[in-house]
Amino acid sequence: MKNSPAAFEPDVLDDGRDDRHFVTALARGLDVLRCFRSGEERLGNQELAERCKLPKSTVTRLTYTLTKLGYLHHVEESGRYRLGMATLMLGGTTLARLDVKEMSRPLMQQLAIDTGTQVSLGLRDEMSMLYIENCRGHSIVTLRLDIGARIPVATTAMGRAYLAAAPENVRLALEERIQALDPIAWPRIEKGIREACSDFAQYGAVGSFGEWQKEINGIAVPFQPGGGLPLMVVNAAGPAQSMSRDTLWDEVRPRLIAMVREIEQGLGARR
Repeated sequence: MKNSPAAFEPDVLDDGRDDRHFVTALARGLDVLRCFRSGEERLGNQELAERCKLPKSTVTRLTYTLTKLGYLHHVEESGRYRLGMATLMLGGTTLARLDVKEMSRPLMQQLAIDTGTQVSLGLRDEMSMLYIENCRGHSIVTLRLDIGARIPVATTAMGRAYLAAAPENVRLALEERIQALDPIAWPRIEKGIREACSDFAQYGAVGSFGEWQKEINGIAVPFQPGGGLPLMVVNAAGPAQSMSRDTLWDEVRPRLIAMVREIEQGLGARR
């Protein structure tokens, strides 16, 4: 009975819905999110309406709002919805079930071991890049940036890779916000972003060498995982004292690009 749609009846719970302080619209939105049980990735408005015992028109407005806020992703090919990154980031354990993490981790770990770098997978969360996976090699000297760490969009390799691959309207909107946050530093930051866009177009990767923190060098490659998931980035970084710009760009970059292409192919084969 646990997996039966009829078993999902949020309204039978004594959850205080008769309380005058209770926000019914919020509760209904959370009910929609709770419909996505383990093993079910995509649901349509009709299925959600049946499970929530709400009119389909109400559910349609709720899914539209949740999609706008990033809590759901609309899969255009099927017209259905899947949980968005805003929902997934509410709980780290949920992130662990993402196909992209499962596919990426062994490849990232091998690259980290082979190159002596820290290899991380991230996505944008507002004005930061959020690490959702992280692998280290056997080097004694390494970085200490773990899952859940946030780094700037504007000056890091991961952030610049995101900007270089993002749709133009998204990139321009972010650049406006970056400039507003630090007008004095903007000319230098803008120069780095323009170089990153050029490098990505020409070399398939971008770099940041001591520009975020002088003791850290890094390169990054963006990719689109598909399936309604947002643009993601994999970076390889290390302490500047042991990982030079030339080593990262000439030796690590081709392997990082090849690894990202393998991740993309693996994710495509699963769909």
